[in-house]
Amino acid sequence: MDLVRHLRYFAVVAEELHFGNAAIRLGMAQPPLSQRIKRLEEELGVRLFDRSARQVRLTEAGRLLLGEAREIVARVDRLHELARHGEGAVLKVGVPPDLAAAVIAALVAGFRETNPEVRLAPAEIWTADQVPALAEGRIDVGLVRHPVAAPGLSFGQVLLQPQGVLLAADDPLTRVGEVHLGDLAGRELLMPPKEGEPGMHVEIMRECRRHGYVPAQVHQGAGLGLVLAGAAVAFGPKVEQPGLAWRPLLGSPIMCRVSTAWRVATTAVTGFSAVAARTLKESAGMTDEGAVPVRRISRRPGMLA
Repeated sequence: MDLVRHLRYFAVVAEELHFGNAAIRLGMAQPPLSQRIKRLEEELGVRLFDRSARQVRLTEAGRLLLGEAREIVARVDRLHELARHGEGAVLKVGVPPDLAAAVIAALVAGFRETNPEVRLAPAEIWTADQVPALAEGRIDVGLVRHPVAAPGLSFGQVLLQPQGVLLAADDPLTRVGEVHLGDLAGRELLMPPKEGEPGMHVEIMRECRRHGYVPAQVHQGAGLGLVLAGAAVAFGPKVEQPGLAWRPLLGSPIMCRVSTAWRVATTAVTGFSAVAARTLKESAGMTDEGAVPVRRISRRPGMLA
């Protein structure tokens, strides 16, 4: 058992005195959190909480342990911080696995210019996995997609990126300038994993249905092999790749909303957040939320209100 991690969970539950709120703050589901607290109680041989349908209270043993638990967690965090400084400062950053390599390279280069003493260490992590990674200190800052439920985190400037549709180069829709979502009817859709980007998944599917597109099947993944094979379409920013064609969507109904997220606002974290906002605008065509004009889309038969 990872005792320090379990003590960290215990401290959060003790602060919230509510397993549901503590689970949200930690970016995890409630049942696993309850199981880990139970495992800690079994390991220590004491009951830490009195639980009832109405409230959660610390036992006397829990109250005695809480101060020690906080001190142990703080000391371990401090050891990790000292180790990082001993090897040279490192900023651990979470980025979506489908973020373009050129954009990641631009982020690294831009951060190096303004923070030469700190090494950027990107890790490919979907939004849903970044939330607990940030809460547990496994990464320092992340690029997350909204909407995301994480009350314990702070967020940077939200940026918007209109999504077009990626098609096989020989798809008949490549002959039109703008594609209406309803024109995709009957086609299968490739999307990032639902468990990795749950908020974005819900929003995209809602817009698809609203504009008359119900995918014949939804595939999940980060690669574009199915699109290249003509077996599915995908939404995303404009890309130049042999065998693929990109077309804008009429009225820009599909938007990707991105921001930085962090738990502790260090100088390096706030510096990365500023660099990320600038780089995503310059290298990924993103704009400030609210800067993209709303375009009216003509209704078609079968479209929902």
